Amino acid sequence: MKRKALITGITGQDGSYLAELLIEKGYEVHGMVRRASTFNTSRIDHLCQEPPEGERSLVLHYGDLVDSNSITKIVNEVLPDEVYNLGAQSHVRVSFDNPEYTVNTTGMGSLRVLEAVKNLKENFGKEAKVYQASSSEMFGSSPPLQNENTPFHPRSPYGSAKVFAFHNAVNYREAHHLFVSNGILFNHESPRRGETFVTRKVTMSIARIIEGLEDKLYLGNLESKRDWGYAPEYVEAAWMMLQQEESDDFVIGTGEGHSVQEFVELAFDLAELKWEDHVEIDPHYYRPTEVDALLADTTKAREKLGWEPKTKFNELVKIMVDADLKRIQENGNGR
Repeated sequence: MKRKALITGITGQDGSYLAELLIEKGYEVHGMVRRASTFNTSRIDHLCQEPPEGERSLVLHYGDLVDSNSITKIVNEVLPDEVYNLGAQSHVRVSFDNPEYTVNTTGMGSLRVLEAVKNLKENFGKEAKVYQASSSEMFGSSPPLQNENTPFHPRSPYGSAKVFAFHNAVNYREAHHLFVSNGILFNHESPRRGETFVTRKVTMSIARIIEGLEDKLYLGNLESKRDWGYAPEYVEAAWMMLQQEESDDFVIGTGEGHSVQEFVELAFDLAELKWEDHVEIDPHYYRPTEVDALLADTTKAREKLGWEPKTKFNELVKIMVDADLKRIQENGNGR
């Protein structure tokens, strides 16, 4: 029988790549999506085609991380072997404007998922392994290098919500003997990155500038340093965590730091543009509290999982620039 996986946040960047990976590995994949008046499944539409015969590899269910009843209903129907909780309000700057919603989805949402899995074990005798998507934003102002033993000092409601989710995952592992692993993923990007995140915002703007659709790109703090990797490789690390004999927590990153300005400079250079002619600073994009530098120490993941990043920073930026240039040539607006 096929193994079953349930993914919350399946319509996001990581969810779409993870769904592809699991289907390739022979899983029956179930995804939880929020009901909306417009289609929000563009990243997984290519996976949603009905086969001419046989069982579907991907099944979608309407649900919401703020609704415990819908989560429990889906978990009880699917009876998953693995649950990947990727869903969240994940935009750090937005979390300052919508802190309650961020904490409700990102923090309490994870608790609702854990409770549903606990009840599945108690009521049906079915044990499901859980992957909790944690974040390097939990480290906040703790100086690099950051690893599994680095103290958390979040600098945003999003970071705080992820700390709450992290500790609940550990507690359910210890108190209820669930298999729950936290993947503390540092920044990971791709052509499927959300359009409001700085990396994708840069590459989309470059494509639009080249096509004469805009001339200026407005950004916030260019000095922040991040550890940027390639998203498809990071979801493979998440899968590897659930294949271990025991659950544990792992930092996933490249161990290589670059500033936002470095990303901007390289992206514009690849497009043969001068970034100084197009980039302007807008204080609106500054955060009330900044995270200056995030840099991963991935020793544990390398030694215990055998995972290592493959795509270098320069390759990542080129992949994203090329993808948005192609997209705008095909679609006319870069979206």
